[in-house]
Amino acid sequence: MARNTLAGKSTGKSKSAKYFAKNSAARKKKNEYQKKYNAKPAEKKRRAELNKYNREKGTYGNGDKKDASHKNGKIRGMEAQSKNRARNGKGSTTRRKKK
Repeated sequence: MARNTLAGKSTGKSKSAKYFAKNSAARKKKNEYQKKYNAKPAEKKRRAELNKYNREKGTYGNGDKKDASHKNGKIRGMEAQSKNRARNGKGSTTRRKKK
């Protein structure tokens, strides 16, 4: 039987995740910023609204990989979280070609 050469390798991480894993000072700075940002009243309200919507739809915490889709700041409906979070190239490593 062949040995799995990928075992123990961090091939699934994004570039930024790899960067922050290596640079503890940068990771600490980012986490401090996120802590302040997530504590803002507007962010708390936004999270509460999303959690309420997901509970109403019966998808909150059940692991069905569904997510509330958003457009122009409004909740549109349920959608696969991979599709919803990948929209508009956010988080993608591929870039669109210039025309």
